[in-house]
Amino acid sequence: MPLPAIPRRVKIGDAAAFAGTTPRAIRHYHAIGLLPEPERGGDDRRRYGHDDMIRLLWIRKMADAGIALDDIRTGFEGTTDIDQSLSLLEETLTAKAAAVEAQRAAVRRLREVGSPLGLLSPLVGDRLRDLPPGSLRPADLDALLVTERVLGPLGAAAQSDRFIALATHPDLRAEEDRLAEAETALDDTMPLDDPRIEDLAARRCAHETALLAAIAASGLDEALDDLFDQEDERVGAEGESEAEGKAGMSLMEAIGKMPYEFSPARVRYEERVIELLHEADQDDDTAGAS
Repeated sequence: MPLPAIPRRVKIGDAAAFAGTTPRAIRHYHAIGLLPEPERGGDDRRRYGHDDMIRLLWIRKMADAGIALDDIRTGFEGTTDIDQSLSLLEETLTAKAAAVEAQRAAVRRLREVGSPLGLLSPLVGDRLRDLPPGSLRPADLDALLVTERVLGPLGAAAQSDRFIALATHPDLRAEEDRLAEAETALDDTMPLDDPRIEDLAARRCAHETALLAAIAASGLDEALDDLFDQEDERVGAEGESEAEGKAGMSLMEAIGKMPYEFSPARVRYEERVIELLHEADQDDDTAGAS
């Protein structure tokens, strides 16, 4: 008469190899209460029996499926519905799939455009796609990158119209370069009452007005209005709370975090430009009302 089989128990290394995991992972399962720690043998080493191995195999199957270890533990304890865990897992995987597809779309845009422009929002890239090669400068892309971070894709799309006007009007680009060079002279050595500040602010105001006129003549502003209307509809459908959750930092927060170091003369100059543009807008409104 054959003797009854003696249940065999194995060491942690053999258990890990059989289950397709590592001894370190098994020890972690013990630490978090996912896998009961078996009794130790005479050599003070853990020994794993049949039931331990079966549970370990199920843990690995569920972990490979993407179920969180905490959910696996509560599932074994019967304190949660496994269907609920699977539902949450499916939502997570769907979000990950959407993120991967967004990354693939960004790579495709980058390959198609062949420049860092492809990494910006499609709203920006689509508006600048037809510009002649080399007409968009690296500094322009840098400005769009910052604007998209602060004001979002729509803000950068609005700013892109400015670069389109500069790229398609050599006289405006030349004046932009002259103004940018003159602005570098507004350093800490210049007194705030220096007449060059006022003269340069007047030139910048006239230049910005000419840029706006070029944008309007090209019809870009109408296309931008359509974009804003579409965004309003999207936000309305999405809900204000969800849209607010996706909003970036405020303009003042961004200015505080970026390493801007304007001299007092440059700050005064920027203030005067804003004041002059505001006065010009008021004059236009008065002329239109009369």
